[in-house]
Amino acid sequence: MKHYVLVHGGCHGAWCWYKVKPVLEASGHRVTVVDLTASGVNMSKVEEIQTLADYAKPLLEVLESFGSEDKVILVAHSLGGISVGLAADMFPSKISVAVFITSFMPDTTNPHLFMFSKSFVGALWSLRHMGHMIVL
Repeated sequence: MKHYVLVHGGCHGAWCWYKVKPVLEASGHRVTVVDLTASGVNMSKVEEIQTLADYAKPLLEVLESFGSEDKVILVAHSLGGISVGLAADMFPSKISVAVFITSFMPDTTNPHLFMFSKSFVGALWSLRHMGHMIVL
């Protein structure tokens, strides 16, 4: 039996795993779904999120609550990859593998927002060189 922790993407909540969770459980696995801060049923306000750790706090608390012998499979969708990357850095001994499904997959050598700046600048460069006018 494996233990999966499923992390939703942006503008979603734990509810988005409603079809996946029962399939995994029917196969005998343990499944935990997490609502990140100000998402799903988490009642925090978006304005309260100041850092990535604030946004990922529910995931970090779940991982912290597991015993030292527990190892989970972290599954991230979309923007959830940012939180999973942070969690993997903070709790490497509690994670057997991280799975990124159409997700941001941060590297651990650059700041967390590095990829956003590169992808945004790259997207603007591509549009400009395809003949599109960009107004910021």
